Amino acid sequence: QVQLVESGGGPVQAGGSLRLSCVASGYTASRNCMGWLRQAPGKEREGVASMTRDGTTTYADSVWGRFTISQDNAKNTLYLQMNDLKPEDTAMYYCAADLESGSLCYTGVRYPQRFRSWGQGTQVTVSS
Repeated sequence: QVQLVESGGGPVQAGGSLRLSCVASGYTASRNCMGWLRQAPGKEREGVASMTRDGTTTYADSVWGRFTISQDNAKNTLYLQMNDLKPEDTAMYYCAADLESGSLCYTGVRYPQRFRSWGQGTQVTVSS
């Protein structure tokens, strides 16, 4: 089992930046692919970005060029650098891991339900 704890969310004005962090612990194999998901009120959870242990990244079209996913394996920490934030980025952001067996990591962005573990979330609110 994997445990995920997110931090770094908060209020920000449009055009601003935030960096989210996720500290992971527990079953190592479940962290071979990790990602960030988000869910806005009244909307389904959507994939934002994913990253393999060896550093291959995938992004949703809506965040391409603005968000960067990265990891520090020594610290067991996943990051999401968010730049040029927009009001439509307002959501609860979740760190995710433990991708369904047999799924490729990049599919976790299009099919976020393939991640079986996620943290408690951190709220990001972007004002115009």
